[in-house]
Amino acid sequence: MPTFEEARSIILDRVAPLGVERVGLLDALGRVIAEDVVAPWDMPLCDNSAMDGFAVRAADCAATPVSLNVTGYIPAGGEVNGSVEPGCAIRIMTGAPIPPGCDAVVPVEETEDGGAAVIVREPVKPRQHIRFRGEDVAAGDLVIPAGTMIRPPEISMLASFGKAVVPVQRRAQVAILSTGDELIELGEPPVPGKIINSNALSLAASVKEIGAVPLILGIARDNPESHREKMIEGLKADALITSAGVSAGDRDFVREVLAELGVSQLFWRVDIKPGGPTAFGVKDGKPVFSLPGNPVSTMVTFEEFVRPALLKMMGHRRVIKPFIRAVLQGEVRKKPGKINFLRVRLASADGRYLAYSSGDQNTGILKTMLLADAIAVLPADRTSFAPGEEVDVHILSGNVEMLEG
Repeated sequence: MPTFEEARSIILDRVAPLGVERVGLLDALGRVIAEDVVAPWDMPLCDNSAMDGFAVRAADCAATPVSLNVTGYIPAGGEVNGSVEPGCAIRIMTGAPIPPGCDAVVPVEETEDGGAAVIVREPVKPRQHIRFRGEDVAAGDLVIPAGTMIRPPEISMLASFGKAVVPVQRRAQVAILSTGDELIELGEPPVPGKIINSNALSLAASVKEIGAVPLILGIARDNPESHREKMIEGLKADALITSAGVSAGDRDFVREVLAELGVSQLFWRVDIKPGGPTAFGVKDGKPVFSLPGNPVSTMVTFEEFVRPALLKMMGHRRVIKPFIRAVLQGEVRKKPGKINFLRVRLASADGRYLAYSSGDQNTGILKTMLLADAIAVLPADRTSFAPGEEVDVHILSGNVEMLEG
């Protein structure tokens, strides 16, 4: 039985990026760019004004106030039709090209505009309020390295260089299969002894949240034929996730049928709590994750094992969430021998995170996942943690909280 770190390493060593496709620029948001982007030209493309005001010669404004003749006007997007002669100024708008002879721009609020003449009240420094050609990006600069996730700033840069279509790593198609005769589908009336198939929806939501595409297969009933039919379909996707049916009960068919279908089984348990009965296998390079059926365990093991693997498959460079330190606000006890994942609420005070248990840690208590902001990872060799002790936590998706400054 592998440790937590060993199990995750086994998984990540056996998955790889899926390949490249080209998509429209806006559709690339949240995707991983597959090729380096090199600036095809300087940005800005020419010297231009950073302010609405007047293009001047700084030497004319050494002794202020000074009156200058206004000899022209250049709007944003306009063309330069003359130069700034000694003793003169040209009215200019933000973004307009700098005319010959100009070496400074005076903001309009620092002048008295008389129409045909303008009075400059304050001394002017050469180069002030001018954006110079290539000062942001020079032609040939590497502006977006391959492997970068595309956010709004990357969209802006790509658009600035005319990239209407961009190469990105392909999204993972992820098949999701729930198992068990006790399950009913959403919309069916609940009855004693039956459980609504919430795992399929929570897993689909988790898959969708990271930019992959969920394919819900429905429910495999407690017989080999139903498992085989659903799993054959699931193995057509880029990855398959099953929930429940991985223990040693007489109606747990997941392991048996996956082996029959040629899935190479790499481990069937992990030294963690919750989520010990988590399994992983591979067929033709496709990962197969078999997660516990308990909804809390399903969500925790997705977060710890499946999420990093899918991110790597979609080209992400950072696939494991970094730990932060948080101060426990209550005593925690555990049995030795296994890493424990403690669901915690977070608060902040004096620049530090404070970690509170989100409630009863029994895996049957779903509410603790609703209240949890993060998961505290408690070492296997420890049995107790005192209030005020710092522990490692990683923040769950969508729950980033800013520390107070």
